[in-house]
Amino acid sequence: MAKFRIHTHQRLQEWVAEEKGYFTDEGLDYEFGQMDNFDKFAGIQVAESAPEIHSGAFESYEEGRSCEVSTACHWMINAAASAQHGRMWGQAYSVCPAAIMVPPESPVRTPDDLRSVEIGVGYHSGSHFSALQALEPFIAPKDVKLKFVGWTMRRLEMAYERAVGAANVFGTQMYVLEQHGFRKIIDSTFMMGYLLEKDVDLDDAGKYFRALRRAQQAIDLQPELHKHHYLKELPEKFHSLVDVKRFGPGERIVFEPYTREMYEWTYRWTKQLDLLGDDHMGQESYKEAVLV
Repeated sequence: MAKFRIHTHQRLQEWVAEEKGYFTDEGLDYEFGQMDNFDKFAGIQVAESAPEIHSGAFESYEEGRSCEVSTACHWMINAAASAQHGRMWGQAYSVCPAAIMVPPESPVRTPDDLRSVEIGVGYHSGSHFSALQALEPFIAPKDVKLKFVGWTMRRLEMAYERAVGAANVFGTQMYVLEQHGFRKIIDSTFMMGYLLEKDVDLDDAGKYFRALRRAQQAIDLQPELHKHHYLKELPEKFHSLVDVKRFGPGERIVFEPYTREMYEWTYRWTKQLDLLGDDHMGQESYKEAVLV
């Protein structure tokens, strides 16, 4: 039987479970690796004139990810499961702290001020959809100015270099910008989901999530002991620019059901705004798309 492949997903939980031996305690035969987005768009210009990048989380699911369980915003996991790219794990989800932020010298003060400002996001990813949802009470989705600048670390780089007027960032990237005086204009915290490969061993998946539950408890109890792992998720160029001891705990796994109501509302919202197009939106029902 092949080993269960684990990626770190730019958060603390997998690092803590590996460090403390929780995966081994569960009897999981696994390979541990890092989902590396550092060089995803290496060589692309970091400037206001940089080309937009129309590839993101959903496209990565269409291409296939190299681990048995992967995570992304729940909009994309929902869509990927409905399109039969895998099945959604229905027994847990995550809550990821996020915000649309501007540099300290920016004149932007309120969400309404963002009407005339391009917001750096990742295409078909959590930052894309959470920006639209967070701003919906203030700006109609069709009027939000989005600039698709790439994956998480590139978005951090673009914001730090002032190549975008605002950026929707989460977790580690948000903490970096906070330490450099960037201001939160609006909170855009959003849900993450989990997609299981079609042929994944469900017993192994259960072991994986039990280990993550123990890791989450360890982080909740003593987050200061585990923040050093953030440096493993940041490009080296940022290491001297931050003090990770001042970071927050980041994404938090919630071991509660991702319900039928959650699934159906998310599917309708994504389809109503035509965010993926009919070619990508599948028709699988909650029963077929979600493992409960």
